[in-house]
Amino acid sequence: MEQKKNHEILTGITAEVSRVVIGKEDIKELLLITLLSRGHLLIEGLPGTAKTTIARVFAQVIGGKFKRVQGTPDMLPADILGFYLYKPDGSATFMPGPIFTNVLLADELNRTTPRTQSALLEAMQEQRVTIERETHPIEQPFIVIASQLPHGGLGTTPLTEVQLDRFAFRVWSGLPSKEEEENILRDLNDIREPDITALLTPAEVIRLQNEASEIHVADSLRKYIVDIIDRLRHHPDVSHGPSPRGSIALLTGARSLALIQERDFIIPDDVKRLLIPALSHRLRLNTEAEIENVTAETIINQIADEVPVPKEGHA
Repeated sequence: MEQKKNHEILTGITAEVSRVVIGKEDIKELLLITLLSRGHLLIEGLPGTAKTTIARVFAQVIGGKFKRVQGTPDMLPADILGFYLYKPDGSATFMPGPIFTNVLLADELNRTTPRTQSALLEAMQEQRVTIERETHPIEQPFIVIASQLPHGGLGTTPLTEVQLDRFAFRVWSGLPSKEEEENILRDLNDIREPDITALLTPAEVIRLQNEASEIHVADSLRKYIVDIIDRLRHHPDVSHGPSPRGSIALLTGARSLALIQERDFIIPDDVKRLLIPALSHRLRLNTEAEIENVTAETIINQIADEVPVPKEGHA
């Protein structure tokens, strides 16, 4: 009964988001997986491809507090984290920034400077913020949904490897199909003025996260994940392979996908489904591979074909 209830809740979230966002099914699924995994999601795409809209609507549907920051070149860390306001009598009051929320949308994050981008690191990893040697915890659940323009766009600064590694998954938001665009024009009035219903509370999100963390993972599947990561690290075209955060993202994401699909154990297909979202932004290719137009996705697919797949996912 509990699995059925969870399935109804999770499919309800996707259905509510779909009232406003037409298409983008892969992004909707990854948003759910990221939330259940206690991770963060990076959405990359061209302007006007619904990156901001899908993040905003998803935040409204799952309940809790939602805040948005717009990335600009002149943004400072204090604009995200907050600051201390000092008074003439010498006392100080902490003025919390937008980071203190349940869902933070960092829009066009790669328009900010590396210094400002780094302001998110502690919060994304440790769910806390340290300012002037004072530590401030962030309320749970906490998820960062960031959008970025493609690398090399006008006025953009590439995210550092350290920053990219904090995102459990990365997904591409492309242009709609002809049919999807026709549906967007048909439903334009409802999309512009949506009446979104919050289907969860923060406490219910935490319950679902805890249930996802209890999904069974067979030893053979842990070894399967490690074998893939190890082969990527030693691939001749890779200069820097995935960190252990890549392994963790695969395992926690597979558990979340199993919960969404009403299973209490993960299977190899769960891992394979998440290989590119979890690992492509964690690979750095060497110069020779880049010259030959080799992509991270190509290498990941090659390794996935080479590593033996466990026959039993629930043993």
